[in-house]
Amino acid sequence: MKNIAILASGSGTNAENISRYFADSKDIRVAVVLSNNTKAGVHERVGRLGIPSFVFSREEFAEGTVILNKLTEYNVELVVLAGFMNMISEVLLNAYPNKMINIHPSLLPKYGGKSMYGMHVHEAVVAAGEKETGITIHYLNDQYDKGDVIFQTSCPVYPSDTPEEVAERVHGLEYIYYPQVIENLLNLDHL
Repeated sequence: MKNIAILASGSGTNAENISRYFADSKDIRVAVVLSNNTKAGVHERVGRLGIPSFVFSREEFAEGTVILNKLTEYNVELVVLAGFMNMISEVLLNAYPNKMINIHPSLLPKYGGKSMYGMHVHEAVVAAGEKETGITIHYLNDQYDKGDVIFQTSCPVYPSDTPEEVAERVHGLEYIYYPQVIENLLNLDHL
């Protein structure tokens, strides 16, 4: 069994989707969820699925050792960020080289970086008059949204679209492709 850890800060819709995708798998499972937010909806969502979740402070994530110990305790092979709003420490990046991935709601390198997350991205896409947007799944490194791209796919942006309509379309892509990319990565020999 290959174990995944999900890092999440918010409502947890992607974490729940990934957890449900692997719920009946004999090979891959979401073993644990780690968060920096005690009030995040992710705890309730994964709790209903029997997945343990833990909260750590911003300082603990920045230092990394206590997080690394929890990942080791659950024998985690792949760390998946799903709406996680903290920078990942060098300790974790070094412990999980090319085994930490993130999803971003745009076609990177467009609309990436520290302040570009959630609706901020979709608002910027609409304001710029883009004709398409999409998702990027990438490895983590020590810079926001700069890791090597694993997968991208796009969807149209129509002239009449609101940021909320774009967000809905992009979320649809996330729900379809993020679990599939995770599964493909875990089925490769290098993990």
